[in-house]
Amino acid sequence: MKQMQGAEKAELKELPQIKERISFLYVERCLVNRQDSAISISDERGTVNVPAASITVLLFGPGTNITHRAMELIGDVGVSTIWVGERGVRYYASGKPLTHSSTLLIKQAGLVSNTQSRLSIARKMYQMRFPGESVSKLTMQQLRGKEGARVRSLYRKYSKETKVEWNGREYSPDHFEDGNLVNQALSAAHTCLYGISHSVIAALGCSPGLGFVHTGHERSFVYDIADLYKAEITIPISFQIAAKNPDDIGSVVRRSVRDVIAKTHLLERITRDIRYLLLDENEEIEEKDIVSLSIVDLWDEKQGFVKNGISYGKELDDSDEVLEEGYGILVEDSK
Repeated sequence: MKQMQGAEKAELKELPQIKERISFLYVERCLVNRQDSAISISDERGTVNVPAASITVLLFGPGTNITHRAMELIGDVGVSTIWVGERGVRYYASGKPLTHSSTLLIKQAGLVSNTQSRLSIARKMYQMRFPGESVSKLTMQQLRGKEGARVRSLYRKYSKETKVEWNGREYSPDHFEDGNLVNQALSAAHTCLYGISHSVIAALGCSPGLGFVHTGHERSFVYDIADLYKAEITIPISFQIAAKNPDDIGSVVRRSVRDVIAKTHLLERITRDIRYLLLDENEEIEEKDIVSLSIVDLWDEKQGFVKNGISYGKELDDSDEVLEEGYGILVEDSK
């Protein structure tokens, strides 16, 4: 079979940084293919080509079919892919993005594995929601209570401002239509925010599952990060849209969230906030350390790391002596 031609894989330095991309694109009941360096989206209305490297996350709704060549391009340019339910309100699965370094992941794993450092990061997250107030002495129980009171107050505030009745957060992930309009709007809005947060987390090489406030779920850190912006973005949007009673509230909410994400430069903000949370005050990780493509080192308990691609212990002829001295051939000889 003749090999299909397309644009060559872009060099890493040619790809836009995560903060420079558009937020997300939701599609359903269509065919997703590849046209050179663009994602081709086709349905009964026609075909639209979208430059793949300009997208942060693709949300695939029901009835979406995607080709192998499209996924190849998506993987090459680092677009996160998330399969969601009707109107984008239920998470099913996600594709692996282009992640190059484990630097921030190692920091994250170390911080979440220690009770004191985990509490410290959790407090930093809550401090971002309570500017001007000190939370440094509060326990997790006190922080949860304080945050719960804040969110309830926000619901009452926007309910009063928009004249949308509020009787609490009630929804079913399996039955979007069962909730009232404002709960439907909140579900749709939060899903968009989760998708964006998940994409940035993965793009930076962090683990979506290693949360500091949330725990035990594959997206715990996603929920941690998304919660930082709900009061500012998704909650007010949901009440404002619900007050207008649109025919397709999920679609209207997604477009509104997308516009606010672009206006507030949320992608850049999430990137900055994650680095703030995981790095010490005077610690900095250079861009090259986050996006380096092919640097793979071997861990060493004394030196931190040593070079990969070297046949260690080769200078010793006796394999028994290798074991006695604590050396070993760690990788195959590249020659």
